[in-house]
Amino acid sequence: MSDPWSAAQMRDIRGRFPVLSRTVRDGRPLVYLDSGATSHKPESVLDAERDFYTRMNSAPHRGAHALSEEATEAYEGARERIARFIGAGTDEIVFTKSATESLNLVAHALSGGPHPQAPGSEDIVLRPGDEVLVTELEHHANLVPWQEACRRSGATLRWIPLGPDGRLDLSGLDELITERTKVLALAHVSNVLGTVIPLEQIVPRAKAVGALVVLDACQSVPHLPVDVRQLSELGVDLLAFSGHKMLGPMGIGVLWGRPSVLEALPPFLTGGSMIEIVRMEGSTYLPPPARFEGGVPAASLAVGLAAATDVLDELGMDAVHAHEQALGARMLEGLAARDWVRVLGPTDMAERGGTVAFDVDGVHAHDVGQVLDAAGVAVRVGHHCAWPLHRALDVRASVRASVGVYNTLEEIDVLLGALDEVPAIFGTGG
Repeated sequence: MSDPWSAAQMRDIRGRFPVLSRTVRDGRPLVYLDSGATSHKPESVLDAERDFYTRMNSAPHRGAHALSEEATEAYEGARERIARFIGAGTDEIVFTKSATESLNLVAHALSGGPHPQAPGSEDIVLRPGDEVLVTELEHHANLVPWQEACRRSGATLRWIPLGPDGRLDLSGLDELITERTKVLALAHVSNVLGTVIPLEQIVPRAKAVGALVVLDACQSVPHLPVDVRQLSELGVDLLAFSGHKMLGPMGIGVLWGRPSVLEALPPFLTGGSMIEIVRMEGSTYLPPPARFEGGVPAASLAVGLAAATDVLDELGMDAVHAHEQALGARMLEGLAARDWVRVLGPTDMAERGGTVAFDVDGVHAHDVGQVLDAAGVAVRVGHHCAWPLHRALDVRASVRASVGVYNTLEEIDVLLGALDEVPAIFGTGG
């Protein structure tokens, strides 16, 4: 699998990320393979945030002075750019502090009962007897909120099991998706296995029984072309992603929703900015997206995230995907040549992205991580906020290497070379 970017192009891309020039662990070059946890930030993103604070720092949608007007234009302009990046309408984009908050917003809104100011809420809120369907490979952020939603509402949580090969077992889908299914919440791409979930086999069946479909797109939006218009045609109603995984700042997330669905969702956080009229006897609320953005917004972070989408647009998401597929293929090929390494999940790049989780025979993941760290290689070890997935695969913990736009094939070779030290250090053969 060939890389679409030349060595010169990679030097240009890497040169935009200041942190990549540093060394770690006794002067070793940093090999950062933990973009699944968080990505690094290009200089243009840092500049965009700095420019907001040094030129127009003010609270958007408040005040009648020049700075407030400029801050409002910057904030709403960021919304337009981010919406354009995923093919959405501007009024379909809700800013949150994280994808976790986006998913909690939806789960909370659906489990509090109908709301008089959310027309249609009576049709989508959870009640006793309803069922929420998730999968066994979900990140905790798309599992625990639904556990709580079911506890509050009296609904029942069910899940699509994970097979021993790391693929979802869809054989029992007819029994899992029924007239009682009110919500289907699932990942687009697994944060552990890198598996692209076969939405086309699951989502239409949920829509056929009238279920609301919620997609965790944290591991897809940064790595492959995502168009919410196409996902909407498939049946997706709501989609969440985070800024910090896609070259943007920490502290900002996005919830996309069909306008009719957002209109039917009751408010999550109440206070300033999201109100229409406030009286002592009660208050009325603004329509979405303002309804879900109570308080002074993280305007500088929105501006930074918009700058990140500009970078990804410039690189081209098709090229980003092809580059990361080449990195993933190199990694899988190298791991397959080491019979003391077990790759978790499918090994066909047609089914996955550039996130690879693996287990080393006889050595705990944390020990493997320390050996790699000593060589300057940054990976994640543990359960990666996906305990049920690891239990299903009978693995206590795994090593996860996840690539980004700035990684090179040579860095994958450094990872593999450092991994070869593990058997010798721990006396496990190899």
